[in-house]
Amino acid sequence: MGIFLKNKSTITYFNSMEKGTAFELGRNLTELIREHVLMNKTIVFLCIGSDRATGDCLGPIIGYKLSKHRKSQNYYVYGTLEEPVHAKNLKDTIEMIDQTHEDAFIIAIDASLGKSNHIGYITLGEGPLKPGAGVDKDLPEVGDIFITGIVNFSGLLDHMLLQTTRLNVVMSMADQICLAINYCTYQLKSFMVQAL
Repeated sequence: MGIFLKNKSTITYFNSMEKGTAFELGRNLTELIREHVLMNKTIVFLCIGSDRATGDCLGPIIGYKLSKHRKSQNYYVYGTLEEPVHAKNLKDTIEMIDQTHEDAFIIAIDASLGKSNHIGYITLGEGPLKPGAGVDKDLPEVGDIFITGIVNFSGLLDHMLLQTTRLNVVMSMADQICLAINYCTYQLKSFMVQAL
C-alpha cells in the first residue's frame, strides 16, 4: 500500500493480492464516508464501465455484485452488467442521480490504467473521478470519493490494452472492493444505530 498526494488530496493504494486488503480498504472507506456524510445523506455507488471490454468491466461487475445485496443495505447502485453506465450515458445518469437523490454522496468506481508495477492495485481517494482519462475521453468528473482498480498499464494503444486485460485481475479486484464495501456499509449501519 502506498500513498501520494495529487491536487492536495490523498490517494491510497491497496494491493488486491495481499491478505487483509478488503478490511483495510473497507476501514479507510468507512473513515472517509464518516468524515463527510451526515446520517440522513443518501449514499450512491456509481459503477462506471462497459461489459464489452474485459479491462473496462470492473465497475459493472462491482455494480452487479452490490445490487444483489441492495435490498438489505442503505445505499443505491447505478451501473451493473445489465445496465452499465459508460461514456454514452454517463452525463444523463449523473443528471438523473442529482434529480432522484437530492444532495447524494457519490462514490465513483471505475477501472484505470497505470504503471505496470501497479497492476492489481486498488486506489481510494477524495474528490471527483475523471472517467475515460486513461483512453483520452472527455467525460464529466463525478463523485465525492473514488475507487479505481488498476487493470493494466498505460501505454501506446490504451484501447487495445483494455481488450487484452486478464479477467482474473479484474475479478480479484472486484471481489476485494465488494468485500470492503460490505464491511463499510455494515460499520456505517452500526455507527448510525449507536448514534440514535
